[in-house]
Amino acid sequence: MTDDKNTTGAQQMNGLRTEIDALDREILELLNRRAGCSLEVGRVKADAKDLIFKPFREKEVMANLLEMSPGPLPEDHLRAIYREIFSSSRRLQRPQQVAYLGPEGTFSYFAGVEFLGHSVDFQPMPGLPDVFQAVSSGETELGIIPLENSLHGTVGQSLDLFLRHEVFILSELFCKISHNVLSQAKRLADIKTVYSHPQPLAQCERWLRNNLPSAKLIPTESTAAAAVRVQDDPESAAIGHKSLAAMFGLNVLARGVEDLPDNWTRFVVIGRKQASQGNRDKTSMLFTLPDKPGSLVNVLSVIATQGINMKKLESRPMRGEKWKYVFFVDVECDLSLEEYSKAMTEVADNCHIMRILGSYPAGPSLDVSANVGDAE
Repeated sequence: MTDDKNTTGAQQMNGLRTEIDALDREILELLNRRAGCSLEVGRVKADAKDLIFKPFREKEVMANLLEMSPGPLPEDHLRAIYREIFSSSRRLQRPQQVAYLGPEGTFSYFAGVEFLGHSVDFQPMPGLPDVFQAVSSGETELGIIPLENSLHGTVGQSLDLFLRHEVFILSELFCKISHNVLSQAKRLADIKTVYSHPQPLAQCERWLRNNLPSAKLIPTESTAAAAVRVQDDPESAAIGHKSLAAMFGLNVLARGVEDLPDNWTRFVVIGRKQASQGNRDKTSMLFTLPDKPGSLVNVLSVIATQGINMKKLESRPMRGEKWKYVFFVDVECDLSLEEYSKAMTEVADNCHIMRILGSYPAGPSLDVSANVGDAE
C-alpha cells in the first residue's frame, strides 16, 4: 500500500514538473518577445532623444498588473519580478549608469537596487556633491540621493546641492532602514570597538549603551566602510545593512538594533531632464523671496487658494548671502493640469527666483532591510 502511494505521489510530482517546464518555456518565449518590443521602444526613444527611465509608465504598468492579478502570487513577489523586468528593459534600450553615495553596500546602494533593479550599472561616488556633479555633467544618466529621514529630518546637503546643479527629481521612494551588528566574532561579549556612519551610531545609541557599554564607538564615512574595517578584526563590529554580512564574510550578531524601529528615509532619483508625461502626484520647487513684509504669506496664499496640499516647507541659508534664505517646498499637484500650472505661474510672480525641481509620481514604500543583496 505504501509503495502504491509512493508511486502515485511520484507520478503526480512528475506530472506537475512537466507542466511547470512547459510553463517556463512559455514564460521564456514571452519574456523574449517583450524584450524585442523594448528594443523597438528604445529605438523610438533614441530618435526622439527621450529619457529611458519612465517612472510614470512603470508605475502605470505595475498598477495594472496588480489589478489584473488573480493570485496566488503575492503582491510583493509580483513587484520584485517586474522590478527586474523593467530594469532589464531599460538596459536593453540603453545601458544606464546611476551615481550613488558609495561604496557598494551603503543604504543608498540597497535603495537603488530595490527600486531600479540589478540590471543597472551603479557607480559609487565618494560624496553627495560627486553624485550631483556626475549627473549634471552627463557622466551618469541618473543619480539616487537621500533627501530626508523620518527621525532626523532633512539631509541639508542634498537641498543645498540643488542650488548649485541644474538637475531634476524624476521619482521618489521611501525606504525602511534597519541596523544590524556585524562582525568576525561569534559573540557580542568579544566586541571592544564598534564602527559605523555617525547616523546609525546615533540611531542605535540606547541599544549600544545597554548591550555594549564598554565598546569604543568610531564613526566612518559609510556603513560599508565600517564593514571593511572589521573584516580582519575579531574584536570589532560594524553597524549596517544585514546583507553586508554576505558581502564581506561577517556574522550577524544582532538584528534590528535601532532604538526606534519605524525609521524611514526618503530617496529621490535625479536626472538632467525632467520626465514629461504621466500623472504627477507631487511637485518639488525652490524659491527666494523679495525682502519685504508679506512675501511668504503671498506665496502660501496662492497655494492655499488653489486647494493645493503642502507636504513640506523648509528654509535654508543662501551661501554667500548673509541672512537670506531659499525655501524648499513639496506640494501635491500635477503640473500637467492647467489649473496647477497657472497656480505655479502665480507663485513665480510673487518670488524673486522660483525653480521647479520636478513633478513626479508619489513613490513606493520599500523595505530595504530585507535581503536585497542575496540576489547579487
